Amino acid sequence: MRLALVGFGTVGQGVAEAVALKRELLKEHFGSDLRIVAAFDSRSYVYDHDGLDPLALVERKKAGKGLGKVRRKEVSEMLSELDYDVLVEMTPTNILDAEPGYTNIRTALRCGRDVVTSNKGPLALKYRSLDQLAKRNGVELRFEATVGGATPIINLSRELLLAEKVDSMKGILNGTCNFILSRMGEEGLPFEYVLKEAQEMGIAETDPSYDIDGIDSASKLAILTNAIMGQNVTYHDVRRTGIRMITQEAVALAAKEKKVIRLIGEVNEGGVEVSPRMVPIGHPLAISGTLNVLHMHTDLAGAITVVGRGAGRKETASAIMSDLVGLLKRNACLVNGRVK
Repeated sequence: MRLALVGFGTVGQGVAEAVALKRELLKEHFGSDLRIVAAFDSRSYVYDHDGLDPLALVERKKAGKGLGKVRRKEVSEMLSELDYDVLVEMTPTNILDAEPGYTNIRTALRCGRDVVTSNKGPLALKYRSLDQLAKRNGVELRFEATVGGATPIINLSRELLLAEKVDSMKGILNGTCNFILSRMGEEGLPFEYVLKEAQEMGIAETDPSYDIDGIDSASKLAILTNAIMGQNVTYHDVRRTGIRMITQEAVALAAKEKKVIRLIGEVNEGGVEVSPRMVPIGHPLAISGTLNVLHMHTDLAGAITVVGRGAGRKETASAIMSDLVGLLKRNACLVNGRVK
């Protein structure tokens, strides 16, 4: 299975390392060789039909040499010309218009290629149109890495829990906010102090608004609502309140009631919302640190809670690899079906 990696920052390099690490295992299990044949960063690209050395790509990037040739065309234009099987789209999320990820993904789907992505923008804004395009062209669009990092939320729900009807969901979908609120509660520290600490640790960005204003959580919640509950919402349909206004006094008041404050995303009959909530200590949603958690209520199994690490180089690569494994499994079934 030949991969074209678009976006070769932290996540893209993590995926290249994971391919190098797991290639032989997957070949032994599925009888298919997982090869990177193309890689793109913001300015350069490299392509080899016979396959590229994943670790050599990472070393070139670390050395600041670029991946190869300077691009003279848009990535989407090149994706319609190159020969590959799966687009792995990992450009940064753009919640304003979903570009360039949306056009990259749309181009690959139109060309009959499967797509695996970690980019939240296209799914949070254009989920239904991309889903329909994939189905019309008989290919798959997989996006486990858009929500929850290494926490297997989407594939669990759409595969192992396929027979379940999910009535409602709520969870903590942003590790940065969870870290800040946890530290405020456990140490009695003010918001601004903990935010600065998170930035120094690399947990929060220099401009943290995407996290602390609830934009990231709202994007993820929109994706989950569509993928798991079959609705048709976008990021703009999510009622959103961030954590900028959470004070030490509010956290202390919650503690007196044996509760903690957490940024919770929830979808139920009342709609789709992200906002700070008080959660009883001991509840599945009262987790600390940078963890993510999703609490689903289903018609047969009842309550199901999934907890895991929500961000990071290896964690996101793990989610992308799980989608690639899904495609390898599908391909193996098709081959076996033809043999029979």
